[in-house]
Amino acid sequence: MNRTMHLPTEEDLELVDFAQRVVETNGDGEVHTVGAAVRDVQGRVFGGINLYHFTGGPCAELVALGHARAAGARELTAIVAVGDRGRGVLAPCGRDRQVLLDHHPGIRVLVPVADGIRSVAITDLLPHAYVWGEHSAASGQEPGPAATQSLHFHRDYLDAVRTGRKTTTVRFRDPVETGPVNMVFELDDEVVLSGVVTQITPRSVAELTEADAVADGFCDLAELQDRLRFHYPDIKSTDDATIVHFRVVP
Repeated sequence: MNRTMHLPTEEDLELVDFAQRVVETNGDGEVHTVGAAVRDVQGRVFGGINLYHFTGGPCAELVALGHARAAGARELTAIVAVGDRGRGVLAPCGRDRQVLLDHHPGIRVLVPVADGIRSVAITDLLPHAYVWGEHSAASGQEPGPAATQSLHFHRDYLDAVRTGRKTTTVRFRDPVETGPVNMVFELDDEVVLSGVVTQITPRSVAELTEADAVADGFCDLAELQDRLRFHYPDIKSTDDATIVHFRVVP
């Protein structure tokens, strides 16, 4: 399997330390044996610890996800689990991977490798994942909830989005959340592609970079800035924009 692995950042290592402190402080070697930590887009960190039980208690990662959600964190960027008694970073189990993919398809997971720790996208960690919609269609069950939000695109972007060349879009005063989305292209015969918003990155207009422009399908930052002024004539450099990361769902 080809997986895109990244070296851990300083923030990633701090996340590992947080999870380790959780299990070292609260672990008892029997019920509590794994600590987890998750980070959201604002940099906030939430911890969790497993609750082993013979009926199937929740894993530390799931407890951390619940802790984050209870605190209002919706957009999560990274997660890690650490074992007690010096076992170090642990890879998530299959159930945890499916939950992470379903609820936070843009999250990265810290996993152990032969020479240390690496950061892996959940989509790479669980390729060919179970898809509820496909199961429902094959079994004759009612499909899951459809996308209730839409992203509207200019007709010029259809081919780039459809082929995967364009996977981000910079938006202003256009609220969107992670999860299923209908991508609507304003053609004579309207075209709608099904997709998933995988991550949302808030950034001021002045903080946008050349890399953001290229990822959005533009030649350079100047072209992106021109396009933003075209779509949003009253936009200012001090205004907050949103970088929306998405992927097409076949």
